[in-house]
Amino acid sequence: MKEKLSFFHATILIYMFQSGVAILGMPNLLANYFGTNGWLGIFLVSFIVSVNILLIWIVHRLGGSRSVYDILEQSVPKLVLFPVYLALAFLWAMLGCLTTKQYVLIFQMFSFPTTPPMALKLLMDILALLLISKGIYVIAKAATIFFWLIIWMLLLLLFFLGDFEWARLTPFVFKGGESILSGSLNLFFGYLGYELSLFIFPYTDRKTKFIKAVFIANIMITFVYLITCIVCFGFYSIDQLKTIQYPVIDIMSYIRLPFVQRVENLFYGFFMFTTLFSTVMYVWAAKEACQRIFPKTKPGVLEFIILTIVYFIGFIPEVMNEVRQWLQTSGHIQIGVAFGFPIIVILVLLLQRKKGGVADG
Repeated sequence: MKEKLSFFHATILIYMFQSGVAILGMPNLLANYFGTNGWLGIFLVSFIVSVNILLIWIVHRLGGSRSVYDILEQSVPKLVLFPVYLALAFLWAMLGCLTTKQYVLIFQMFSFPTTPPMALKLLMDILALLLISKGIYVIAKAATIFFWLIIWMLLLLLFFLGDFEWARLTPFVFKGGESILSGSLNLFFGYLGYELSLFIFPYTDRKTKFIKAVFIANIMITFVYLITCIVCFGFYSIDQLKTIQYPVIDIMSYIRLPFVQRVENLFYGFFMFTTLFSTVMYVWAAKEACQRIFPKTKPGVLEFIILTIVYFIGFIPEVMNEVRQWLQTSGHIQIGVAFGFPIIVILVLLLQRKKGGVADG
């Protein structure tokens, strides 16, 4: 009997690959695009994500624990699906690659300015390869361990209560922002990852209440983003937030410990864990898609090939602005996939149900 993901492990897994380095610049993004009290935009985007999760819930309700690939291949010719699988695999692999590249460029900026960024990325890709090769159950258990290694960092926000001023939040809402629509799209990037839960159905069962785990993970990441951004909006003025590119890193520099200097560098290192799992899950999803095309490939080969290809592609964007532009383009496409893919699967399931061809897994 195959092992199934427990409710707790599923929740932590979804949380870990939703979270990432997006939180570091989120207060700056909210201040520029939403304006005063921009942290309220988190509620807006979280609600949109919840609507998307409802679509995933409908897929799970209609198809049970069946793989979405099995559902599609039951009604759509593989000749049509295989190019789609390749396109999705490339998109997900690129998202994993660019997420890592963004992290190492920021890390290099603050800690290792003379170290080639692709050398740091190679180390993270090796860690990702080792995790992916162990399978989704080991990934989930490793995610739980790393979750406890980073979640305590929320307590660091208590250091800033003495300097927090409610007056800095102002009574105005969304004044002085550039565009709420553009801001919502950019903020959505910080939530991406939950949509991969669509491909974890075969590794769960009805007793796991998997969709409930996805909702709870989304609430958890919303809470973390919200409390962090509120503290930043109360610690800095709106004009300061608009000029500081990474307010969360900057605010960490105000923490003083008697036994550590440049404590923000130490804390930033912990964000490697969330970045690693974002990369791991996107590459894992890419591997799962390619596995449908090459089912007889030996274990470990596909993920190695995928990581090798995108590693060399990662040399092309050399500076942060280029990486950000690539991420923005890939993120926009992925948002479309996040909403469009479940809708397509729902339509296929309804067609199968109408024909009496649905077999619940």
